[in-house]
Amino acid sequence: MIIPDYPLAAPIDMGMRPELQPLFYNLDTGISEYTFAGIYLFRDKYKYRVSKLPNGEIAIFGTEYGAPFCMLPFGFSDTPVLDDLFNSHHYFKGISGKDIDRLRIPLEKAGFCLLEDRDNFDYLYLRANLIALTGRKFHKKRNMVNAFISTYNYEEKYITPDNLDDALKILEAWRENRIVKGLSTADCNSAKEALLKMEKLELTGCITYVDGIAAAYSLGESINQGRCFVVQFEKAIGDYKGIYQFINRSFASMIDEKHIYINREQDLGDPGLRQAKMSYRPDNFVTKYKIFSDPELCRCDRCYKENNVPSLKTAMEVFAE
Repeated sequence: MIIPDYPLAAPIDMGMRPELQPLFYNLDTGISEYTFAGIYLFRDKYKYRVSKLPNGEIAIFGTEYGAPFCMLPFGFSDTPVLDDLFNSHHYFKGISGKDIDRLRIPLEKAGFCLLEDRDNFDYLYLRANLIALTGRKFHKKRNMVNAFISTYNYEEKYITPDNLDDALKILEAWRENRIVKGLSTADCNSAKEALLKMEKLELTGCITYVDGIAAAYSLGESINQGRCFVVQFEKAIGDYKGIYQFINRSFASMIDEKHIYINREQDLGDPGLRQAKMSYRPDNFVTKYKIFSDPELCRCDRCYKENNVPSLKTAMEVFAE
């Protein structure tokens, strides 16, 4: 499917993959959302639409909590329609730290609100560290992995059409368990579609079997010109001590060794998830920002301080300075 020219926009479609996938793969920002699979699999949740701007760059429009937003995955730059984009969307999201470093001063002088989106920072880990788990900082993780290895008979396999049903059974059992516990299953539909379309989306996954029973799987893809691998889905079932620590290390060892880093995505502000991701001692973060054209649309403390809201210039005036 051809991506329409702005102001027209179309729902993201598998037919757009030949054009978009190479662009996403060659991005050097390392942002986990910016893959074709990442956008495609969550197209219904965010009502994603795609458009080609006059400067040839791609814009992605979506809705979150009832508010329209815009993403410019291939760089925040001046375009004749930038003011229009600001006027028709509450905010821009997924702005890279690289763009913010370049534009912070002119944007803040003009009164735009730049918000560090900590809840959506991606966690980056050196692949070698996740495999070796050496040193005192990984002592507890290493013990959990060793406990799993010494307690259970296990087998690891890449996900293929021959064992795809096993991964789907894991996902369904995981979903049912979450429902019983009253926990969220928000990504279940996306996770299922990812498995069913993993070959078309060029995803890589592995399954861990315990005593012959499919107990866990991981799934993700290569980004940043092959320097990084993003783990998009990870599910486990059963009361197997150390299984999550085991599959974390196992999948890291099964990924092509060309990948230097593993991106384990964001914590979404969940305290438990943040603690879990921090416990692996990230080597770095992929920083992300939001840009608000109107401070009244921002809920950070700085923008809500009385009498501290500067007048706004148009976006084009900012870039003209």
